[in-house]
Amino acid sequence: MNVDYIIVGCGLAGVSFCEQLIANDKTFVVINNHSQQASLVAGGVYNPVVLKRFSVVWKSVEQLAVALPMYKRIEERFNVQLDYKIPVYRRFASLEEQNDWYTASEQPELSKFMSDSLIKNLNPSVNADFGFGEVLDTGKIDTQCLIDHYTSYLKENNQLVQETFDFEAITFGDSEINYKTIKAKHIVFAEGYGVVNNYFFPDIKLKEAKGELLTIHAPELKIDYILKANVFIIPLGNDLYTVGSTYNWTDKSNTATEAAKVELLAKLKPLINCDFKVVGQSAGIRPTVSNRRPVIGTHPEHHNVHIINGLGTRGVMIGPYIAKILYNAIENNGAIDSEIDYKRFIS
Repeated sequence: MNVDYIIVGCGLAGVSFCEQLIANDKTFVVINNHSQQASLVAGGVYNPVVLKRFSVVWKSVEQLAVALPMYKRIEERFNVQLDYKIPVYRRFASLEEQNDWYTASEQPELSKFMSDSLIKNLNPSVNADFGFGEVLDTGKIDTQCLIDHYTSYLKENNQLVQETFDFEAITFGDSEINYKTIKAKHIVFAEGYGVVNNYFFPDIKLKEAKGELLTIHAPELKIDYILKANVFIIPLGNDLYTVGSTYNWTDKSNTATEAAKVELLAKLKPLINCDFKVVGQSAGIRPTVSNRRPVIGTHPEHHNVHIINGLGTRGVMIGPYIAKILYNAIENNGAIDSEIDYKRFIS
């Protein structure tokens, strides 16, 4: 098999880079063993505001300008819905938080994303005496649907190799990479937390955070917005809701834990006033970098070996944006900002 690119990994980073290749008529094959689940257990929310500090997300305007059209193209190709336009309501815990919200919403970079109108809580199943602030231009990407359909699409087109990548099987020619029976011009590693076993890029300092989510059935809750307090609640339809998320900096497994369930329930119960039942739980390792910036770039010696990683908690926004930058750097010698370049880890 002769292709332009080998992509290792089929999460949000891998899919985003595949979309750049499709848009530019490049041939490729994806190698994936489904060992990394961060994309599958992601909440999938896109939100341009950091709601803990009331500040704008890094490059949020640029990210959304690339990401939303990409998801639209995939929706049309697969004839599915991925992008659900849904508001995010930030619950206020005090009058001070209300005032902080109003102050932030007057800042030029935040005014277009933060409504200056207080939303009163009229839902008896939600505890929100001080009401909510609404974030604008928000929504949710169904990451499970995205990955499932993308995997099927690659299989149908004979572009998916389902196996654990074998680094010992790589050899380098004059201008190509050979991997078993595949010859490619470039290889891009998009394996998320799996990068800890990647000897081409050993210098990346990941700050891995295991995240766990619950799925609850709550027939009386009846919210049609994403509720953000000390946990978030995302409506899924049919009275099902995602509740998350936890941050565990020591456990590196994809196994759901009772401790995370207890933690999430302890935060959820004071927030809602209705009966509910836990019907599911999932876990995955977020590939977060210490300075919360993603990582893209090219190996300093092997100029056809590249990386896209470190999407963290906002992968649905960041992934498409940095995939475009990386593709332009590889094919057109485009610049990569130093704050996201892999070179920042090389002493």
